[in-house]
Amino acid sequence: NSKMTPYKLTQSPESALELAVEVAGATHRGHVREKNEDHHLILPFGRSPERIATNLDNSLFTRKTALTGYGMLVADGMGGMAGGEVASSVALQKLVDLVIDTPDWILSFSQWEDVARVLKRLSDRFVEIDKAIRDRARADMSLQGMGTTLTVAATLGSDLILGHIGDSRVYLLRDDQLTQLTTDHTLAQALIQAGVMDPDDQATRSIRHVLTAAVGSLDSSTTPQVQRIHVKAGDVLLLCTDGLTDLVEEEIIKTVLGEQKSAHRACHDLVDLALA
Repeated sequence: NSKMTPYKLTQSPESALELAVEVAGATHRGHVREKNEDHHLILPFGRSPERIATNLDNSLFTRKTALTGYGMLVADGMGGMAGGEVASSVALQKLVDLVIDTPDWILSFSQWEDVARVLKRLSDRFVEIDKAIRDRARADMSLQGMGTTLTVAATLGSDLILGHIGDSRVYLLRDDQLTQLTTDHTLAQALIQAGVMDPDDQATRSIRHVLTAAVGSLDSSTTPQVQRIHVKAGDVLLLCTDGLTDLVEEEIIKTVLGEQKSAHRACHDLVDLALA
């Protein structure tokens, strides 16, 4: 299974402080499984006040009042016949419900306290999603043991907020440099960080799918990776599952993201490369 959500930023003609955004997503169940256990979702959000009727001077409305951000989510499910498909779907649906029910949306980060609240809120939501998946599994014995990776990116202007559990990834392409922004929650990555194994060893590759954390089986010692990053014009953001990264080298991913002028075309080219 492969899932891609590139997020491309270009300079807006209206203001040097604003970024024009292009988003796209694509997926395929692959050649091995009967069902696609991955799910992805892209949602715009923000504020957009409109004048219906007024006799006020139009000069009062010259300041741009619309503010639009984008939420991008990728989940790679696992467990049982239908468990993976259900777990990844439940994770995305629950997160959307939690966001919609938020009483105070923070749409700008003028103060550090606002950033801290958003990061804490995102981390707490991973715990709530974990509980939702456990509850669903307890209600249906055929779903016992299911879980999912969950990688979330939210952009608003030049701010990018990331939340992550599992081995799906977020990459940033900037100035011809591809950087992995997330850390894999896998046994292989833990051993690499401990200096026990080499990333290029065959033994390392053989355990690359052994997760050390997944939503649906979190424990009290597991903390989601949450962070804030500043983006700029020309950046390309990619959310993807291991259906891409297991099969396509990072150098090729970088080439596709750098050469394609369309996010939609980049998505489908990456899917085709994974399938090939």
